Amino acid sequence: MSVSYPLLSRHDAASAMNRYGTEQRPFLFIIDYHMQKCRVIPIEEVATDEILYQIGHLTNVHQLISALPNLHFDKYPLSFDEYLRKFQAVMQQIAIGNTYLLNLTCATPICSNLSLKEIFAVSRAKYKLWVSEEFVCFSPETFVQIIDNQIISCPMKGTINAATPNAEALIISDLKETAEHHTIVDLIRNDLSMVAKKVRVEKFRYVDTIHAHDKTLLQVSSRIVGDLPKDYEAHIGDLLFRLLPAGSISGAPKAKTTEIIAATEGYDRGYYTGIFGIFDGKNLDSAVAIRFIEQSADGLVFKSGGGITSHSTARAEYNELIEKIYVPIA
Repeated sequence: MSVSYPLLSRHDAASAMNRYGTEQRPFLFIIDYHMQKCRVIPIEEVATDEILYQIGHLTNVHQLISALPNLHFDKYPLSFDEYLRKFQAVMQQIAIGNTYLLNLTCATPICSNLSLKEIFAVSRAKYKLWVSEEFVCFSPETFVQIIDNQIISCPMKGTINAATPNAEALIISDLKETAEHHTIVDLIRNDLSMVAKKVRVEKFRYVDTIHAHDKTLLQVSSRIVGDLPKDYEAHIGDLLFRLLPAGSISGAPKAKTTEIIAATEGYDRGYYTGIFGIFDGKNLDSAVAIRFIEQSADGLVFKSGGGITSHSTARAEYNELIEKIYVPIA
């Protein structure tokens, strides 16, 4: 039986989350990038024929198809010249001081022999979400976790193919990647300081390994922590929306940078680069909705991108955008 979940405004979604938080009632939330089509669903009302999730150790997946054919996956990215025009528009904004870090993304048509639900089944990631007839996401990136009244964010900035000689040393020593990571860590520290006290960086620039169907990637993250008030649950919706959009997929300064993104990208991000997660009645875990395949009217599209700074080069950023088009199968 098909279930229709209401799409809520930012205000109504925050109110619902605050109410469930006060009641300590577990709920799933799915927030789009523009915060205009939000879903807030009590856990017991999530129908498995409509939505499947795996968020850390929390999941409603009990059994999926056990034997699937090998993944076939073809991608058809925009040309370098098309990307270059968008890149140059961003660099012009950086040059005149309107932004100093901007996450530029694109939608790439893909073809696969597997359905979105089957891709959910074969992919391996810390955070996974399938919404029937809409999208599948297999994200490695935490947005925020709340554990015992501590809020934790682990922004990812910096990607390299592990097959590159001395890959880890290269990504850690790269000046552009280092500067970009510093910027994002400062941005997230400032964001968390709006809702938490004693915000600190507990771990700076550590490397995670991500296995894809055709390669292995290294990603660089940091861990930032702050202390929340004891009654945070009653304001959990207000807290989350105050942090959006996520700094790692927008840029800095955030307000002006999002204006430039809207003028430059030329497509609707939708739920891509939004967030999704679960409040379990006490603690919360959530992801940034990256590594994202959407069902469009014209077929499947994979949305990906990367951070642009004054140190960026068009060819390297174009290559990173394409590197991120993958399905993580160990």
